[in-house]
Amino acid sequence: MISTLLVANRGEIACRIFRTCAGLGVRTVAVHSDADENALHARVADSAVRLPGATPADTYLRGDLVVKAAVSAGADAVHPGYGFLSENADFARAVLDAGLVWIGPPPEAIEAMASKTRAKELMGIAPLGEVTESDLPVLVKAAAGGGGRGMRVVRRLDELAAALEGARAEAASAFGDGEVFVEPYLEHGRHVEVQILADAHGTVWPLGTRDCSLQRRHQKVIEEAPAPGLPEELTEELYAQAVRAARAVSYVGAGTVEFLVADGRAHFLEMNTRLQVEHPVTEAVFGVDLVAEQIRVAEGHALPAEAPSARGHAVEARLYAEDPARDWAPQTGTLHRLAVPGVRLDTGYTDGDDIGVHYDAMLAKAVAHAPTRAEALRGLAHALERATLHGPTTNRDLLVRSLRHEEFTTARMDTGFYDRHLTELTAPAPDPHAPLAAALADAHGRSRFGGWRNLSSQPQTKRYLMADEEHEVHYRHTRDGLTADGVQVVRADAGLVVLDVDGVRRRFEVSVYGDRVHVNGTALTALPRFPDPKAQLAPGSLLAPMPGTVVRIAEGLEAGAEVQAGQPLLWLEAMKMQHQITAPVTGTLSELRVAVGQQVEPGSLLAVVQAPL
Repeated sequence: MISTLLVANRGEIACRIFRTCAGLGVRTVAVHSDADENALHARVADSAVRLPGATPADTYLRGDLVVKAAVSAGADAVHPGYGFLSENADFARAVLDAGLVWIGPPPEAIEAMASKTRAKELMGIAPLGEVTESDLPVLVKAAAGGGGRGMRVVRRLDELAAALEGARAEAASAFGDGEVFVEPYLEHGRHVEVQILADAHGTVWPLGTRDCSLQRRHQKVIEEAPAPGLPEELTEELYAQAVRAARAVSYVGAGTVEFLVADGRAHFLEMNTRLQVEHPVTEAVFGVDLVAEQIRVAEGHALPAEAPSARGHAVEARLYAEDPARDWAPQTGTLHRLAVPGVRLDTGYTDGDDIGVHYDAMLAKAVAHAPTRAEALRGLAHALERATLHGPTTNRDLLVRSLRHEEFTTARMDTGFYDRHLTELTAPAPDPHAPLAAALADAHGRSRFGGWRNLSSQPQTKRYLMADEEHEVHYRHTRDGLTADGVQVVRADAGLVVLDVDGVRRRFEVSVYGDRVHVNGTALTALPRFPDPKAQLAPGSLLAPMPGTVVRIAEGLEAGAEVQAGQPLLWLEAMKMQHQITAPVTGTLSELRVAVGQQVEPGSLLAVVQAPL
């Protein structure tokens, strides 16, 4: 029996595994980088071991340090979670060689399947050799790992070399393995996968299908179980292929076999030899705890001959600290408040935690389960809409709109969903009364006695930035009470404002963090009365859209160089993804303010490109 388990991971998956361990009576050990010293997973474990450094390469990808931590902490088992070393056969061997229990498949199975090139060969699929014009479009893909990292779609041959180089660099940074391969890119397919669970006694369960077609940058955003609308014969074919893949490598534990479904056919993509991010939807539908089953299987227990029956429908949405309207730019800062009522919430953060630059931008996973798909979608959209998310910009509004989009609710989506609909899904739709509510709450908070009697009866003005637009609101205090832009003010406190809008009373909860104001689900920035004249930037200035590290500057680029509009100038790495910064106009690079290895904050001046006069 396992008594003490170390999780070789961080964030929400570490916390989720710890939760199951607590229910099983298993003690837990966390590992943490210096950047994660105060992270939630390091706080909730029974004990924690420091991994010196901040980057994944120095910490969570150092298998030797993780094994040493497990031994020194007295752990007798290691769970890899997902990402990092979870599909690294050498790490699995090191764990076993140290006399510890490995919560995962045998190293030989990982070797056979974790490399996508070898997995395809095992399934009788040959990767592309030399790419020609007739092969386009193609997908450059990391052979190890997943999560959309190390992946590039190539539609023109002259883009292939740069895509290979960028994918290799991103894969090496995320997984410690820069191997990539090229495969055909199927447009307008659905990403469908089968969850499997196998024991060491020959039993393999296919635990239903999942649809993960809503993706950005090849990383899943919304997942559901079961995959809707699949013909019964296709579902049975998917099950058969998944079980065949597992038996081919004598698989033990939890794993996922992924397919692209197009034109009624299933095309094998890969087998992930680990727990998936989206495993909670399968847990909800089948009523199982997959982590608990992983532990029992690792202890040698046999699965029942028959898998449990499915019940209802589940959908999961990934909350990211990112701005979908700005090319999915990662966001950092303090997460002041996180609450999503009425649904399962798996997270590695709690109120007051800092969102840093070193790791994935996912804040949490919200999961709803209901008797029908329509009810599950409605419930999750409602919960997210009412969620309290105070801090960096998130993709919450995108998720709500996606869950309610007609193409998704009728199950006609495919992996090109966001390519087609991102503009409409990210169109600003702020509450027009939010600035007024913020101004009234601010005025109340600044009044000497916490009331209105000392406020000037002269018209008051307040300016806010909301959805990239400046809003100016006006209010005044009269004998008949407060009047504000023609709206009747029913109540105005520092944290709550009630307005009568066309006979309907509306409540606005207001929270203030410095100059950042959250009014219900709308975020605003309070502006000073008089703009700073020094804040003007030269035309052609390139600012960092996110915090990150400069990992590459175009070869030979220096001040005075002539550049073309759209030409890549430098690359930033943030939250394990690389982001390209291009010239805004054709002209001369008059300034280059950064160097490789330099860390930058959002809004930092990177370079200036001057257009010809």
